[in-house]
Amino acid sequence: MTFDANRSDLIVGVVGTGAMGRGIVQVAAAGGMRVLMTDSRPGAAQEAMQFVEKMLARAAEKGTMDADAAAAAANRIKVAGGPGELKNCHVVIEAIVESLEAKQQLFSELEGIVAADCILATNTSSLSVTTIASKLKTPQRFAGFHFFNPVPLMRLVEVIEGLQTQGWVAEALMAIGKRMTREPVRLKDAPGFLVNQVGRGYTLEAAHLVYEGVAAFADVDRVMRDVGGFRMGPFELMELTGLDVTQPASELIYSQFFHEPRYRPNLIMRARHEAGILGRKTKKGFYDYDTEMKALVAPEAAAPGARPQSVWVSPADPRGHAVAIELLKKLGIVPEIGGKPSAKALVLVTPLGEDATTSAVEQGLDPRRTVALDTLFPTAKRRTIMGTPVTEPDFRDAAHGLLASDGVPVTVCRDSPGFIAQRIVAMIVNIGCSIAQSRTAAPEDIDKAVTLGLNYPQGPFRFGDVLGPENIYKVLTAMYRTYGDPRYRPTIWLTRRARLGVSLLTPEP
Repeated sequence: MTFDANRSDLIVGVVGTGAMGRGIVQVAAAGGMRVLMTDSRPGAAQEAMQFVEKMLARAAEKGTMDADAAAAAANRIKVAGGPGELKNCHVVIEAIVESLEAKQQLFSELEGIVAADCILATNTSSLSVTTIASKLKTPQRFAGFHFFNPVPLMRLVEVIEGLQTQGWVAEALMAIGKRMTREPVRLKDAPGFLVNQVGRGYTLEAAHLVYEGVAAFADVDRVMRDVGGFRMGPFELMELTGLDVTQPASELIYSQFFHEPRYRPNLIMRARHEAGILGRKTKKGFYDYDTEMKALVAPEAAAPGARPQSVWVSPADPRGHAVAIELLKKLGIVPEIGGKPSAKALVLVTPLGEDATTSAVEQGLDPRRTVALDTLFPTAKRRTIMGTPVTEPDFRDAAHGLLASDGVPVTVCRDSPGFIAQRIVAMIVNIGCSIAQSRTAAPEDIDKAVTLGLNYPQGPFRFGDVLGPENIYKVLTAMYRTYGDPRYRPTIWLTRRARLGVSLLTPEP
């Protein structure tokens, strides 16, 4: 079937006029389409239309939209009395409550109203597109059209093909998404779709390492901002979105994937959710808040003034060794030369995925003097170190004092495979590779979706390529070996490309 998504008289129906629905109405009207909007609550659609008109006028005032174009867009919006008035629509987008029963009932009703070639689309963020369509007589014209909140500001839209969705439907929605000035990505139906799957790597791994006592919430957030380049740390992000959103979504994705270990939730998130400690909206979450809703995060402690008498850097990891040597030279230290450290030297190791204990034991080093430095990430804004459980405080403090002597803050965490940033970013990359391996979406679309939908500094594949696929593979295999937890097993997509020495974006024929 052919569908002209660029026709000038295209009519879009929107059912549900809450925050998501009214946002979809706004971008559709701004994209030159006529819009009919309706809501089951009396007066809601009229309220939403007034809100959208105000937003369009404000866009014209700010100069982000031409005044005439804003007025024309507002004139293209009409309120419908109910689904029965959507019979002439070419596309109907549902944005009602996240209830499978409610959505299936609505679409069954719409099937008897709209024309046979009308596309039916759901904005669900968590329910299976295939399952919603399973009760329809014509599931082949049904797809997911998942926008992000706030819709006018979030450019991404996921076009999700259910098991029976025909190709022309997805192609039409891709074109309509572009008309709405969105950036559409096309994918197959999967739990969490694209963005919500990858997002689990960031938040869940952070929760796991805090649960293990590796670091405090503030330490993790600082490292991921300064070292990983993220706009917000994982706990800051969950404070903003609210655990009443994040925790149910995490549990749903985990169950829908038949308890795949990569998506395993964590107790510190569940406990807060059950206690109603949800984040900013409750003025308490991972942090406490004052009456002005500002996080009360204690300032970082001053770095110790101590410096080591001498420093020896392990050559076990040549890449890390080179980074550490260069950093020490900038700090005015000439490291010891030789195969073994002197009797009083601070011993620096630079592991990938291993903890300081494993590095010390396997390399035959004195664990009381051993401190590990993360060299996988840039060290210009923050440095991360950790000792073994028996590292003497004097050596730990000396390492801290030295590495902070140029004014760059240092985060000291407890011994952990993969430090903080290595662990979290490796999980993000691995989940992205898993999505590609399952043919849910193309690698380029996964990267685009993650950068636009989550505001990550880079998508999983770009992150992996910049850090080195072989390095991400080493991090995961070392963590898997230490923990024995299949959560950390490298995907076959990552494994093959790391071994072949090629980009993670390399497609398969």
